[in-house]
Parts: sequence; structure tokens; C-alpha cells
Amino acid sequence: MSAEEPVACARCGTLRGEDPAQALTWSTQVERGVRQWLCPDCSRTHVRDIEGKLPDEYW
Repeated sequence: MSAEEPVACARCGTLRGEDPAQALTWSTQVERGVRQWLCPDCSRTHVRDIEGKLPDEYW
């Protein structure tokens, strides 16, 4: 990922800000070889699905 490339939540589309402390709260996952980012709100909402490794279709 390049520094110019904006990071957006794969679920809701929220853009990650420039604050490094805030960036630490984001989650990442690799689904079918593609890296996806999740904002803190979506991560909290779907934590059981993520931990259970359920496919996105079940979310």
C-alpha cells in the first residue's frame, strides 16, 4: 500500500484519517487474496463473525 492510497472500510466505506493513533484501531483481513480494511465500528459490530471466520455473505 502506498502512502498516497486512501484506506477505506470494506463494509461501510469510512475513510481512515491521517492520525497515526487512530489508524492503529483499524483491522485488516485477507479475503480471497485481497487485503481488506475494517473501521473500528465495523470491527466491533462483526467481531464474532470475524473470529469465527464466517464468509462475508453471512455478515
